[in-house]
Amino acid sequence: MINPEYPQASWFLVISVGVFLLVIALPLLLAPLTWARWFGWKIPEGSTDLTVYFGRCLGATALTLIFAVAHGIPDPKSHHLLFELIAIVSGLMILIHLWGAIRKTQPLSETVEIAVWVVVFSFSSWIRFSVLP
Repeated sequence: MINPEYPQASWFLVISVGVFLLVIALPLLLAPLTWARWFGWKIPEGSTDLTVYFGRCLGATALTLIFAVAHGIPDPKSHHLLFELIAIVSGLMILIHLWGAIRKTQPLSETVEIAVWVVVFSFSSWIRFSVLP
């Protein structure tokens, strides 16, 4: 499963898939309001149907991306576009979380999460442009 020619790339994908599957995709898909509470979000009073709907949609989208990324684990060189996709997603997440931090509209956990996205962006960019020629 781990590519012996590009172990850093394969391990990056394995770790990314595992962490994001367990921490983001499945919880959002199956229990979005519970996920929100874990990260310190206040749940609004009244109808939460739209919130649950958007959370599940985001969870399904994340699960789809994880499924696509998992296909690159055995042969990352042939799937270098996945590293660009991860860099784009993480770059956008950095901007989204910075905006929330500046406006003070998110819990502290989401502001701290900026560092996680910076690491993911940095590793995916490094692997794409330095490890995979």
